[in-house]
Amino acid sequence: MAQFYDSLNEKLAAFINEQHIFFVASAPDNGRINLSPKGMDTFRVLNMNQVAFMNLTGSGNETAAHLQENGRLTIMFCSFTEKPLILRLYGQGQAIHRRDATWAEYASLFPEMIGNRNIIVMQLTSVQTSCGFAVPFYRYEAERPLLTAWAENRGEDGLGQYWAEKNQASIDGLPTKLLAD
Repeated sequence: MAQFYDSLNEKLAAFINEQHIFFVASAPDNGRINLSPKGMDTFRVLNMNQVAFMNLTGSGNETAAHLQENGRLTIMFCSFTEKPLILRLYGQGQAIHRRDATWAEYASLFPEMIGNRNIIVMQLTSVQTSCGFAVPFYRYEAERPLLTAWAENRGEDGLGQYWAEKNQASIDGLPTKLLAD
């Protein structure tokens, strides 16, 4: 049975810290809903009402674009091990870009990787747990090295060019404000 909370608690924060994957959902007012899996060491519980994740360079920058428009964000964690649990975080998000005054403060919470693109900070408005009884068992083996190798191969200049060409607008044409306001 689903339960709602106003914020995280120590038990839920500990559950988050044990997970190797999470899912981020956002949507513009009109257009495609985006749902993306995220991994690596990119998620942090800042306090019981605020979380953040490092948004690594990828093929799109949908979340940043959607947050510019309406700020709505949902993050889901799901246990694939012995104890079933689904945890959803609902709230308002903001994209922090490298040029922003708060970048260094937030970036210091994450490993420095060449593909670090922007940081998504989310103020929680609601937290929900549900059973997860139908979620299958899966075993974590390792992180994929492909994204890191791809980013390192491109180098800083190549990533900047990629951001300019591929990450300035969402697939629906909304601005991401990655490189400029």
